Amino acid sequence: MSSKQEPSTRRSRTTEFEVPGTPEEVWQAIATGPGVSSWFVPTEFEQRDGKAVAIKVNFGPGMVGRSDITVWDPPRVFVNEAAGWMPGSPIMASEWSVEARGGGVCVIRIVQSLFASTDEWDSQLDAAKGGLASFLNILRLYLTHFRGQGSAVEQFRAPTSGTDGESWEELTTALGLKDMSVGQRFTAPAGVPAFSGVVEYVTQEPFDALLRLDKPAPGVAALGIAGFPGGPTTFALNMYLYGDQAAANVAREAPLWEAWFQKRFPAPAER
Repeated sequence: MSSKQEPSTRRSRTTEFEVPGTPEEVWQAIATGPGVSSWFVPTEFEQRDGKAVAIKVNFGPGMVGRSDITVWDPPRVFVNEAAGWMPGSPIMASEWSVEARGGGVCVIRIVQSLFASTDEWDSQLDAAKGGLASFLNILRLYLTHFRGQGSAVEQFRAPTSGTDGESWEELTTALGLKDMSVGQRFTAPAGVPAFSGVVEYVTQEPFDALLRLDKPAPGVAALGIAGFPGGPTTFALNMYLYGDQAAANVAREAPLWEAWFQKRFPAPAER
């Protein structure tokens, strides 16, 4: 990750990382609705005359964002632009490019930019960097282990009133993952819906973890303590399941997890 400020007042952050796959396979994962939904949040690409013109992403109730696509050159590069989440914030542009490398891998390069005469809005670029990082790790897991498979995702949220550290300890303890480490195998304790696999990634500040699942089905689970501008802090679990039965598996498991979250982390009583 690098940062740059240009004389034109363009401020930018650049991310580059390697993933397995051909350019066409990587493009499918980053520039189509089903592909992006396999590692990010439910996403749609709007088409016009055979060309993508906009992207709509759904972070949950009341948190749907739309951006216009200004450059579209498959399977090499696309650029999308959108206003920031905060009132009065400048337009932010994201350029995604794919470059083939030897050995069956590609480099994805992401340049996130905004135009501002002061550093007042730099926090938006920093937030974009932090928010994207864990999702890019999911993308790498998807392309490594589940490339090209059908997918379905379910998002679970529950309110938390403690600090981020207290909330993270509460969530990981409930799932049998307290003090987890990369490479550790896990099985959730009794009372939790079927949940087992291996820890692929874990970090603190921000608190999040990625788990490659074998139960309830092949997939990836992303755990975290999530916040949103102007919104509450919540316990968060995104579950991405893959394969021909992905949608059926999510439909079966979603009510179990919703009931578990409601019982384990009930909403505070209204006063």
